[in-house]
Amino acid sequence: MATIKRQAPNEINDGSPTGVSHVASDSKRNDAEDVMAAKKVSLNNVGEKPYICGFCGYVTGMKSRLSQHMRTHTGERPYKCDRCDYSAAQKGHLNIHIALRHTGEKPYMCGKCGYRTAHKSNLSKHMTNHTGERPYKCDRCDYSAAQKLTLDNHIAARHTGDKPFMCGECGYRTARKSSLSGHLRTHTGEKPYKCDQCGYSAATKSALKNHLVIHTGAKPYICGECGYRAAQRCGLSYHMRSHTGEKPYKCDQCDYSAALKSNLDRHLAKHTVAKAYKGEKFRKPYKFEQSNQSSSKTQQ
Repeated sequence: MATIKRQAPNEINDGSPTGVSHVASDSKRNDAEDVMAAKKVSLNNVGEKPYICGFCGYVTGMKSRLSQHMRTHTGERPYKCDRCDYSAAQKGHLNIHIALRHTGEKPYMCGKCGYRTAHKSNLSKHMTNHTGERPYKCDRCDYSAAQKLTLDNHIAARHTGDKPFMCGECGYRTARKSSLSGHLRTHTGEKPYKCDQCGYSAATKSALKNHLVIHTGAKPYICGECGYRAAQRCGLSYHMRSHTGEKPYKCDQCDYSAALKSNLDRHLAKHTVAKAYKGEKFRKPYKFEQSNQSSSKTQQ
């Protein structure tokens, strides 16, 4: 069992290994003590993970991890790109930036469909399209997702209704920061995502990804029920409703529901036509009656 050096009353651990301390002010000491109490960090845990953040109580077994973590508090971004003004808190993030924005290098490849990416994490996420794994479960309904971010977006859109990101130009609100970034380009006209096989450019990464299917013919999204393949994730989502019977789009004028929004739009058009016809049907006799009355007065 690790030996823990007991700190003097006027000492505080600032992120150094346990037993290495320095004198701090009473207020800072009290703040750190409150954090430690709130986090309930036991001596045993500290022994296993001796590097402790004095700001929030984060603990780790590696000094380098603590150094990286501390930058979330200080805002320090020591890794600079020598090709643009980008900077990063971690070297790995800088390497990814260079691969994506400058060299175009994509060393991580899917052995099933040839998909390539600059991020190892992106390849892991992509592989769930083949395995069908959806480990992130919604605790409010039976929805599950392959990625945590997708689950977070689902909860915001379907359950909490929270849309904290707002456009200052037109008031558009969204649950996702990435959606706001894409939306802002409708005002600026910026299209930073370029196709390397033709002159096409897009405002969003997803739009470029959808376009690239024209060149590659890839259909990486596979239905686990029947083997149907789709070029886009939304295409697979629509298809899955043919198995589940889900019809999330409801008509607010009758009990009709649809699996696709386009089907609901076509249905709503029927209500519009019916209302117009009904109005015309009631107006015509009125005009005819008025015409007869005018004719009678003329004859008199």
